[in-house]
Amino acid sequence: MHLVVHADQRQFSVRDSRSRLTGSGWTSVAVDCHRIGVEPGGLAIATARSDVVESSVNLVPSPPAVDPSAEHVVEADLPVPSGRLVISGPSDYPSQERFFSVLPGLYRARVSYVPAGPPAVTWNEHEFGEHYRYVVELWPVSGPSDVEVVRQGAAVWDG
Repeated sequence: MHLVVHADQRQFSVRDSRSRLTGSGWTSVAVDCHRIGVEPGGLAIATARSDVVESSVNLVPSPPAVDPSAEHVVEADLPVPSGRLVISGPSDYPSQERFFSVLPGLYRARVSYVPAGPPAVTWNEHEFGEHYRYVVELWPVSGPSDVEVVRQGAAVWDG
């Protein structure tokens, strides 16, 4: 599913519909290395711009090949006990949230930061930071794993 999300505060989230993110996942390691804040109910994904960003969420049967054009790639567990994911920016109203249905269970989420041009919708040309497409790939797993940086992006990446 291709999405355009308002990543206000330089982030958006992918979470179980029964969960709310509190910001507790934003540790210093999450900010400096992972670029995702992991919480029990979902993931907050850091973006290079506080702006409208392109994203995609795809369900796959098993771990896919790593996109060679991705500058940063990180994986984490994503429990979805409700079977319904919510994708939204932090300032979105409930009517702006997007939903993605999956079978209830535990998923591994790979977030890839793929260089891109500006989205085809109105965006803030005065906001600084690179344009990326934030690709989220999900596959079912049988047990938990730690956060893993598969490919570490540049230390300075968000403007």
